[in-house]
Amino acid sequence: MDRRIIKLLILCVVLIAACGKPQEQGLEKSRLNIVTTTGMIEDAVMNIVGDSADVISLMGPGVDPHLYKATQGDLQRLTSADVIFYNGLHLEGKMGEVLEKLSRIKPVIAVAEDINPEKLRKVPEFNNNYDPHIWFDVALWTEAVRKTGEALQDLDSARADFYRTNTQAYVGQLDSLHKWVKDEISTIPKAQRTLITAHDAFGYFGDAYDIEVRGLQGISTLSEYGLRDVSHLVTFIVDRKIKAVFVETSVSEKAINAVVEGARKRGFDVKIGGNLYSDAMGKKGTKEGTYIGMVTANVNTIVEALK
Repeated sequence: MDRRIIKLLILCVVLIAACGKPQEQGLEKSRLNIVTTTGMIEDAVMNIVGDSADVISLMGPGVDPHLYKATQGDLQRLTSADVIFYNGLHLEGKMGEVLEKLSRIKPVIAVAEDINPEKLRKVPEFNNNYDPHIWFDVALWTEAVRKTGEALQDLDSARADFYRTNTQAYVGQLDSLHKWVKDEISTIPKAQRTLITAHDAFGYFGDAYDIEVRGLQGISTLSEYGLRDVSHLVTFIVDRKIKAVFVETSVSEKAINAVVEGARKRGFDVKIGGNLYSDAMGKKGTKEGTYIGMVTANVNTIVEALK
């Protein structure tokens, strides 16, 4: 068994021994201590709780959640949290066991777990699991935000009205964002509306906003790609005369650079259209360090490169 899991179990035992009712511990404090896995979830929580709680994300800018392993410091943060929010749908693949064990002693909430399966993309090559990248469809992400707000209202009844009001206000912003994205992507001529990235993270984006999506790697960056995958994608780009392909901020450029070079060897010059935020947002303190700012930046980059 991984040494970090052993340490976690020890910490959990200590916590249980110190508390008569671990599930309720901390929820009567003046401020909740909330831990999230990704920046997108942290941003959603912060829009709901404002300054009334302490909120941290384990995964910062440029971090790939598919590959992320909890550090000893993370385990301490998770163990001391009053509530933990994570994406679910196997996004945090290497943290699954840790989160499962913690759920026995405190609220650990997967924001994607209550979305209607009919709205989710089942991916055979992802062990027939659902695509976890729900935040690329703003309407789906809005459902996750509502679930987060409801969970916080249940956990902290003293501030339930405050959380409810903030959730409704943020949902209104997301509804406007969803419409804006549709309008912007529709300005790209249909024949040029193809989004090519390093890994297949933008499937929900393609379905929601009517743009064809291709990724060199699969749903998870744990999947490998080979020369045949590169060759097939290069052929697609050359045949379709795709104007641009895109780099992801949380994924190595190596894969996309191989595709660009392959196209050049076949006499076709495809450009790098820019950097897209996929599994992580931008730096804190910037517009791209918020969910709305991240989506806006992505759409502007895609439209500018493909129109």
